[in-house]
Amino acid sequence: MGQPVTVIEKASPYPDVVRFETNRALTGMGHESYRSLDDVKANRPPDLIARALFEHGGVAAVHVNANVITVHLSRADGAEGLKQVIEDIYIYYREGVEVPSLEAPASDAE
Repeated sequence: MGQPVTVIEKASPYPDVVRFETNRALTGMGHESYRSLDDVKANRPPDLIARALFEHGGVAAVHVNANVITVHLSRADGAEGLKQVIEDIYIYYREGVEVPSLEAPASDAE
């Protein structure tokens, strides 16, 4: 369930910054900036992305504008695995997770 997000990782002229372009807009026309996990207050698409990236580790800050995610890294190997985190953000059922049945439970009236 859920749709994979197509992500292109792009280098930056700065060694501690990496950009990701997605096939869907995450913020509309607005900008969202996060300096730490404490800045993530809601569960909108940019919040989910920022939370997942901070929880992955190696991330100092996240900026999301439309379909571009700019990540400031806190360590040299921080970009490793970040593309996969973004690609999987909307995949809900993973290997080993039981998919709920579509059958409705019997009502008490029956």
